[in-house]
Amino acid sequence: MDKGMTKDLLAFIGRCPSNFHTAAAVRRELEGYEILHEGEVWNLRPGGRYCLTRNGASLIAFRVPAGEWQGFLLAAGHSDSPTFQIKTGGEVQGPENYLRLNTERYGGMLYDSWLDRPLSAAGRLLVRTDRGVESRLVEIDRDLLLIPRVAIHMNRRANEGMAYDPKQDLLPLLGLAGGPSLLSLAAECAGVREEDVAASELSLYVREPGTIWGAAGEFVSAPRLDDLQCVYAALRGFLSASEGRGLPVLCVFDSEEVGSATRQGADGTLLRDVLGRICAALGRELPVEIHHSFLVSADNAHAVHPNHPELADPQNRPRLNGGVVIKHSASRRYTTDAVTEAVFAELCRRAGVPVQHFANRSDMAGGSTLGNIVGSHVSLNTVDVGLGQLAMHSAYETAGALDTAYMAEALKTFYSAGLTVRGDGEIEIH
Repeated sequence: MDKGMTKDLLAFIGRCPSNFHTAAAVRRELEGYEILHEGEVWNLRPGGRYCLTRNGASLIAFRVPAGEWQGFLLAAGHSDSPTFQIKTGGEVQGPENYLRLNTERYGGMLYDSWLDRPLSAAGRLLVRTDRGVESRLVEIDRDLLLIPRVAIHMNRRANEGMAYDPKQDLLPLLGLAGGPSLLSLAAECAGVREEDVAASELSLYVREPGTIWGAAGEFVSAPRLDDLQCVYAALRGFLSASEGRGLPVLCVFDSEEVGSATRQGADGTLLRDVLGRICAALGRELPVEIHHSFLVSADNAHAVHPNHPELADPQNRPRLNGGVVIKHSASRRYTTDAVTEAVFAELCRRAGVPVQHFANRSDMAGGSTLGNIVGSHVSLNTVDVGLGQLAMHSAYETAGALDTAYMAEALKTFYSAGLTVRGDGEIEIH
């Protein structure tokens, strides 16, 4: 595997300063895909290529094979990352003549990683039109904001552990009193009048571009690697796959970092709605197709930390550039079981992609991701996978420069395959 795909990954991340931009960036890559709308009748045809979005931040794309097919081949990642969302009317005057923004944390982040970095704002504006309102993407594409630390001289215990208060310590500085408002800057960037903005949904994003680094260029660091690295790899695998015996589906869900319980999240009806409508349009039975389906839930995993190797499980210890990570949890926070592990590991073997395994240290609680949430709505065989990374949920994360290509190749092989469930726990891989 080479690092060329990682350079493309960094360019992709640069186009995705918010969850809304991520869905739009993926949609732009789907050249020739017909855009579907949920409020219209779907007329699907063999050989057709389709995509749709929900609430501007989640996207599902799929292809109908020209020949015979059975079951859905799905890979899913998420468009959102931990950040600070700007509250409505979010400007705070003072103290003195400072102008700050009132923000609310979105997801669980490492607070101090956001300090003393150039930041800006991105998201969407809802703009009044003659017919109602419409959504406009907006990115204020310049160094605009910063959250300053308190100097060591004024907090001599700062290096002994700092408990940050989000309402006091983490408000970003926008400017000085009398300067332009955030809304006026956003409206200007969107090409609309400030008075025509009916509502806004803006968040902070880190301005520092991603980079490939290390003695041999073996590492990649960037904002939002979790989960844009897997989203990008899934997109590349989806687009490069040959036609197999399953119907390939690419899913990019919003709201994963806050529990997925939104209309566009994995805990909503989006996936089941789409799969049901595909079956209805093509004269298929949804329960039969789900029985022969397989989901790869792709979200990054914790690699062994160079300064704290003791935090990793003694046996299941992913390495950077060690290949795709299969994730396990006895509590089923990850959905992998022996059947889905075996199927995905075999697909990786056929793709020539190395496989690693992750489990939390036995005395540590772990996180969860999309797989088990989707499974509560669409009951199908699921494996949770990811790529090893350091400093997950930092404003600037680190991973292996080779691993993006490993995931893309594994998912290309997956999407090009076909699976037939012969019995309970017996799956034929074509």
